[in-house]
Amino acid sequence: MNNTFKELKFKIFRSGNPLFFYIGINVIIFLITAIIGVFIFLGNSALNLDWFLRQYIGLPASFTRLPERFYTIFTYMFFHDGIFHILFNMLGLYWFGSIFMNFLNNRQFHFVYLTGGIAGGLFAILALNIFPVFASSLIATTIIGASAAVMAIIFAAATLVPNYTIMLLFIGEVKIKWIAIIYFILDFIAIGSVNAGGSLAHIGGALLGFVFIKSLQNGNDWSKIFVRKPKLRVVKNEKPPVKKSEFKGGVSQQEIDEILDKISTSGYDKLTASEKEKLFKASKD
Repeated sequence: MNNTFKELKFKIFRSGNPLFFYIGINVIIFLITAIIGVFIFLGNSALNLDWFLRQYIGLPASFTRLPERFYTIFTYMFFHDGIFHILFNMLGLYWFGSIFMNFLNNRQFHFVYLTGGIAGGLFAILALNIFPVFASSLIATTIIGASAAVMAIIFAAATLVPNYTIMLLFIGEVKIKWIAIIYFILDFIAIGSVNAGGSLAHIGGALLGFVFIKSLQNGNDWSKIFVRKPKLRVVKNEKPPVKKSEFKGGVSQQEIDEILDKISTSGYDKLTASEKEKLFKASKD
């Protein structure tokens, strides 16, 4: 058991694979909140954990609540509403994230996942505030879950390699572009359901993944904003002092160097009278 935990810890935090990292983080957070929920239930506490998470972790749809909950644009994408919610999100992330990682790099995965979640949340808030049909329920609407970030990964993979096929139970080989299209259609239809905010966030994330790959194919890699630029060092360009090639009395620098070398190896007493005279003339220069 100890080795299993060490292996999981390595895969999540030390392997450098963002796919394992985000799956691990989402699962860990879900387990922690679920365990806390069990203790709250056993203690017969008046605290409603689901309400608390939606109020302080979930992304509020109302513009009036957003300034005091600004951080939720990031936190909302790491919490889930039930076991099936996280299960299907993590399965989708694993399947399509593995395809993504076969063709792109870690930095691009981080960018698409995080900005997909942020773009999905902002898209949902904007749409919910634009259309009057949502006005009556706006103040009570919150968005929670990693679905927008996962949809960004799904659509990025499907846009990059649309004809990549995977095996589905009872169906067989299916090109991932058709799976992505079906996901999009289902989310569009679900806008009219009670989870309109979630469906709109999915669509926003999907659009981010699609646009990112199209931009990448045109030579623009948005994920480069994550690349650290080297710090600039100011170097004073001073001209080195010009060495004099000759001293007074016609003594050259080479002769002086040879005399100094002789002193270092044999001592001053071993110099000839001529060498001592040259050294004396050079010292007067």
